[in-house]
Amino acid sequence: MPEQYLKKILTSRVYDVARETALVRAPSLSRRTGHTVWLKREDEQDVFSFKIRGAYNKMAQLDADTLARGVVAASAGNHAQGVAMAAQRLKCQATIFMPVTTPAIKVSAVRNRAARVRLVGDSFDETLAAAQVFCEKNAQ
Repeated sequence: MPEQYLKKILTSRVYDVARETALVRAPSLSRRTGHTVWLKREDEQDVFSFKIRGAYNKMAQLDADTLARGVVAASAGNHAQGVAMAAQRLKCQATIFMPVTTPAIKVSAVRNRAARVRLVGDSFDETLAAAQVFCEKNAQ
């Protein structure tokens, strides 16, 4: 692994929020593939997904003025939860656009992290377009 890439990993702000999760051997998959398969248990994170890593790392690099304006994201689920958790930890308001078809449990998980949820569009593309219009109108 190139040294520069390893340095990025080790200095990432993600370790402020993400847990170190287990790496477990998957015997059944290993037998089926003829290779040793390991599973990284990111379902052990607070948001049950690896998505917190990217969301938090990106948001932790934002300056104070940007965080004060708040962040906007479009997601159908796991990324939304990651952004909501990162915003909560960084004391930043998050507005999350989600398709109207998003399961209620995912919407609740985002709202439980104090993010504003806007249910817009029947597809992710429609939801993303609405989030982009919102950003343009609100200078975000």
